Amino acid sequence: MNCAGDSTGLRGRRKEDGGAREERRDGLPQADGGRKEYVNERGEVERVLEWFGYKLHLIVDVKHEVVLGYKVTSATTHDAAALPDVLTEARGNLPAGRMKTLAYDRAADDEKVHRMLKEAGVKPVIEIRNMWREEYERMLPGHTGMSNVVYDEAGTVYCYDKESDPPVRHRMAYMGREPGRGTLKYRCPARHEGWRCPSEERCNAGRKHGKTVRVKQEIDLRRFPPIPGATKEFERLYKGRTSSERVAARLKVFWGADDGNVVGSRRFHSFVGVVMIAHAAFATALAMAPRYEGTLSKMSLGPVQKALRKAVGMGDG
Repeated sequence: MNCAGDSTGLRGRRKEDGGAREERRDGLPQADGGRKEYVNERGEVERVLEWFGYKLHLIVDVKHEVVLGYKVTSATTHDAAALPDVLTEARGNLPAGRMKTLAYDRAADDEKVHRMLKEAGVKPVIEIRNMWREEYERMLPGHTGMSNVVYDEAGTVYCYDKESDPPVRHRMAYMGREPGRGTLKYRCPARHEGWRCPSEERCNAGRKHGKTVRVKQEIDLRRFPPIPGATKEFERLYKGRTSSERVAARLKVFWGADDGNVVGSRRFHSFVGVVMIAHAAFATALAMAPRYEGTLSKMSLGPVQKALRKAVGMGDG
């Protein structure tokens, strides 16, 4: 199952001092001021969103857009800090090993998050943050200045044709992940794509498949995840992240979670909890409903529908 995560700001009101102290003793987060900046590719802030209230963290099923896990925190809580609890809840609501991938924006781009997902057996599909200010590329560890292999901030691996003047950079062909070695495998792009490279003799002499480079993922789990960022598979799975945005929009607009008139953390948590119960109830009812195809007669129930009907005491019919 492919999943997606996101967070969204929800407006709310704080109780007076006495009530707020009681809620804090119960471990409930208090409403505070949230701020989110939207930056462009150059790192310039284009838009700023501010609100007073809470933050709702979600993990949803990409295909059916059903919430698998959620958590309400103060508005200033970072996504990476809340993600472990949400992930634990989501995985607990699924059969073991069901969650395969998790798409998230750059708010979850953190070394600890990547390591946590690795230990959970979930492949991260996370947009990387731009942190290199002066460098455009680096040498792979273990390669000296004589090598022609480098990587950029996004983890894309390149080789240089040093026979040309000036040298020409080419993106190496990704050949897949080797779980047993914990490496990502890359090969000569000229051999893989069938074109002539001036550095053919220098790089590929005596090699059947051309120059091969294996990159250990432990070098940097953020830049060398199981599904590299510069692949079509990553792009396809990352598009699924919009499912979490649609779910959040429905919760805010259709269910009124962003009303802004709920006073106090205890009431707000109860309100969001009731909304989630209704959300799960509708999802269950839809999963149990008989399926139709065109103008044909009613189709038989599938295994999932039969299990749900039996669980709620409706029998196997």
